Amino acid sequence: METAFSNLKPGDKGHVLGYSEGNTPYRSKLLAMGLVPGVPFRVVRNAPLGDPVEIQVNGFHLSLRKQEADLLRIEKEGA
Repeated sequence: METAFSNLKPGDKGHVLGYSEGNTPYRSKLLAMGLVPGVPFRVVRNAPLGDPVEIQVNGFHLSLRKQEADLLRIEKEGA
């Protein structure tokens, strides 16, 4: 079931379904960093105020601002 990135907590796993409408140039950067549809990821940690969020994807750690993470359409594993 699709969920908002803000609903995920450290330790949660999921995979990318695609992208919402919006910032096309930034979407291209996220795709280049490996956030392609179908790729699994794990939430590592949230900053104290919830922004940014650190995820592990394709064997590396990536920090995303909330605004960037909100572009992702995701599905939580086990939901």
